[in-house]
Amino acid sequence: MFFTKSSTIPEIIIIEPEIFEDDRGFFTEMYHREKFEEAGINGNFVQDNRSRSCQGTLRGLHYQFARPQGKLIWALEGEVFDVAVDIRRNSPTFGEWFGFILSGNDKKGLYIPPDFAHGFCVLSIEAEIFYKCTDLYSPEQERCIRWNDPDLAIDWPIKEPILSQKDANGSLLKDADLPN
Repeated sequence: MFFTKSSTIPEIIIIEPEIFEDDRGFFTEMYHREKFEEAGINGNFVQDNRSRSCQGTLRGLHYQFARPQGKLIWALEGEVFDVAVDIRRNSPTFGEWFGFILSGNDKKGLYIPPDFAHGFCVLSIEAEIFYKCTDLYSPEQERCIRWNDPDLAIDWPIKEPILSQKDANGSLLKDADLPN
């Protein structure tokens, strides 16, 4: 398993698993606590989520205010453009974003630490993602930053996404209820 820190926001880590393939299929280790801890990923993961979406769907940018969630994310099938935004007010990278294509074909994963907003858009006909979280989902703590906030200027690969009402009505970063 190989771990690479993002060149722009070093707390975000790309995970490249070792894949063992033969004519029957493949095997890969998705999570190994000791290896992840050695790479600086020390989350106590308490909830697993699975999501399937159709092409053009954009989910996010979500975060939790008082119960932030670190996330380990993989695309099991299909392809998504996954985005993390640093919303830590005192961070030197506050307001910066990192985007990465997750694909069921290359099986790479992404670690996004707590206090980052997260979103993704689906590039393939369908995509299924799986992610582990360091805290439980708390609807009353969930917040959303608008996907097309001009101050963030995220270079999404789709221009007219399919959005939920919640995501369409997200706050701008400058007006968002952010953690301290």
